[in-house]
Amino acid sequence: MGAGRWAFAGLGCWSPPAGGPQAAADPVATLVGRLDLAQYKATIKGLTQFGDRRQGTQRNRDAVDWIEAQLKSYGCTPTARITYDFQPRPRPERTPEEIHEARLRFMQARKGPGGSRLWGNLAATGVNTDPMKQPDAKLRALNTPPSVPGERQEVYCTKVGTTHPEEMYIVSGHMDGIGWGEAANDDGSGTALVMQLARVLSSPDVKTDRSIRFILWNNEETGLNGSRAYVEQRAALQGKEDPVGSGRYPEPKWLGVIQHDMMMFDHGMPRADGSVSKVQRPEANVNVEFQSNSKFAAASQKLAWALADANDKYATDYPAQVGQHMTNTDSAPFQDLAPSISVRENERGAQIGAGWDPQWHQPTDLYSTYSDADFRLGLNAAQTTLGAVAKLAGATVTK
Repeated sequence: MGAGRWAFAGLGCWSPPAGGPQAAADPVATLVGRLDLAQYKATIKGLTQFGDRRQGTQRNRDAVDWIEAQLKSYGCTPTARITYDFQPRPRPERTPEEIHEARLRFMQARKGPGGSRLWGNLAATGVNTDPMKQPDAKLRALNTPPSVPGERQEVYCTKVGTTHPEEMYIVSGHMDGIGWGEAANDDGSGTALVMQLARVLSSPDVKTDRSIRFILWNNEETGLNGSRAYVEQRAALQGKEDPVGSGRYPEPKWLGVIQHDMMMFDHGMPRADGSVSKVQRPEANVNVEFQSNSKFAAASQKLAWALADANDKYATDYPAQVGQHMTNTDSAPFQDLAPSISVRENERGAQIGAGWDPQWHQPTDLYSTYSDADFRLGLNAAQTTLGAVAKLAGATVTK
């Protein structure tokens, strides 16, 4: 039992997941029990062999191929790809001072009750573009080839529902990264989570009433272009049988979209000098966010609470916290079309934007940077999503 869960047990807010014969009879508990910290870590490690996986590079294409091969090895078939063309728009370069001023204006616009600031101390954020800040010469060389405009691809696989194949939940993460590191947390941690859920739910003894699609977006770092391409190409196809009478639905109706982005680092707010603790804080949690201004706000909130309920029942270490300010994530292009939420280590605006993760887009986003306490936070997020999706999709395990 991790320290995060025990920290709340004395307050009567949280308790360990139920055990014994009753839990053994719960198919969702059986599935969650098939998640494994070592396999989660190994998947992240496998992704880091491709460096930062920056979109528009050979290392990115190699990573897409590797992800597809892994999904196939899990039995998550058929796999398919979304193909689109990406032509970046030139953007003026901002100085660090301009970025800092913009962040201050953003934070001033959102204040707590009575006008008090919600943010605490701030730390510097931004994208590292200096290759020489990466001391590992081998990794620096791997990340050196630049992004080239043109064709992009992203891979997905689908667990086809047995009762309602025409309806599905989308479980996603983005596989590209930037910053001259290994993109281990952003977003190797979310990509590995999605892949591990695909592994568990694709087992031949698992059936679901509804379909589940596992998709690894590309081009998140350039402005959610991969998820936007998916919406543009697939939204109008929802729920249409093709060919008619076949019982096949290439794009089932979207019942919910669950995005995972940065799952492992919740070490607390920066100190007054901008530094951040090197150890996971005992009160670390899994943040589940929806967007209160979206057209599907009520349904998205309901989906978020379904994950919080699953966390109560199935997560082993850290609790979940629901928030309403989902932004800058690959579920955003879906938010006015279907219930959509984001799962992450920190609140996107109030915490990550205030510098709570010093590895964000930096050369230090390496597999070796993180401890088992960090990896376990990601595993708890996997337990949370798996518990909710397995229940919502009607998962059963045959004997």
